[in-house]
Amino acid sequence: MKPVYLVDGVRTPIGSFGGSLAHVRADNLAAHVIAKLLDRHPGLDRERIGDVMLGCANQAGEDNRNVARMALLLAGLPVSVPGETVNRLCASGMSAVVNASRAVREGDGDVYIAGGVEQMTRAPYVLSKSSQAFARNAELFDTSLGWRFVNARMRELYGVDSMGQTAEHVATERGISRADQDQFALWSQLKTAASQQRCRFQSEIVPVAVPGASRGEPGRLFAQDEFPRPDSTLEGLSKLKPAFRTDGKGSVTAGNSSGINDGACALLLASERAVGEFGFTPLARIVASTVVGVEPRTMGLGPVPATRRILAKTKLTLPDMDVIELNEAFAAQVLACVRQLGLDDRDPRLNPNGGAIALGHPLGMSGARLLLTAAHELKEIGKQYALCAMCVGVGQGMATLIARV
Repeated sequence: MKPVYLVDGVRTPIGSFGGSLAHVRADNLAAHVIAKLLDRHPGLDRERIGDVMLGCANQAGEDNRNVARMALLLAGLPVSVPGETVNRLCASGMSAVVNASRAVREGDGDVYIAGGVEQMTRAPYVLSKSSQAFARNAELFDTSLGWRFVNARMRELYGVDSMGQTAEHVATERGISRADQDQFALWSQLKTAASQQRCRFQSEIVPVAVPGASRGEPGRLFAQDEFPRPDSTLEGLSKLKPAFRTDGKGSVTAGNSSGINDGACALLLASERAVGEFGFTPLARIVASTVVGVEPRTMGLGPVPATRRILAKTKLTLPDMDVIELNEAFAAQVLACVRQLGLDDRDPRLNPNGGAIALGHPLGMSGARLLLTAAHELKEIGKQYALCAMCVGVGQGMATLIARV
């Protein structure tokens, strides 16, 4: 099979809900990372870009009408470059990268841009149309996260639990204690704080110009992830109330869950021919990917079969992995996954710079960010393989394996 190289990538800092990126549209966020990525490669003929593929989970607001196509045009790419928006919920960005890598392997083109964007702050409310004149059955939903316009048959067959409720199911069924969840969350915060202190993410992040918080206040450059809570303590985390159960028996809280966030990421993928032609120095090689389905009510366990399948596919083992980026949707589901896979809760390869509990989880962006962070980590430590895996709403799991070049 033809090799596919992850040449380069950039991302915005991740914004908190209602935070620094609140006034930046999704299409502009995506255009920003595309433009900044291409600025780093002035010798690349833009006409040679085969496609721009971006993940986006919402697509109900300013990210509608194929946000990838809008973003590439806003970024100044030629109108001859096409664009496609991909939706696999939490794994949308990873799916976009995998789709682009397949196109390279198939010989459809030599250079692709892939990644993802999510603007959860600016996600709109949506109102259903009435089914008949003068009807009063219109429904209103906030599209930032979760189900809307639910099919009654889906509710009957599988349930339509919120993501937090699925985490509670996993915690209960797999015996994941509240104390272990909080300890894992604190570990994530501490790792991210240490990485920020040593400017670990500087190679990934491109600052975003944002307007002032109030009229007359000058704008500024937003240059660092703002969701992390470096002052977190185990005592403080233990005092938080369960967020998804009201009977006092819940264990999933805002402190041991990922956030609702804003951000965008763009990666440059290339064939071996393009690497030579344009003088690229790749970060990594895309080795393989896999996606599986699991029960929607325990969607957090999706990384387990996805990981097992990709290891069988590549004839590699978990001990072969030097970095494991397992998206932290919830501490409960991460712990359940690592224990099922036979890993230690504190495996040093696991999210070495912290994960979504600390950094945040802009849905469409996160899969691409995992790959970018893993590629830089392999480069920094001089090791070979990284496994990136994610759980996905409505019951899926996805995994991608990369190797340092």
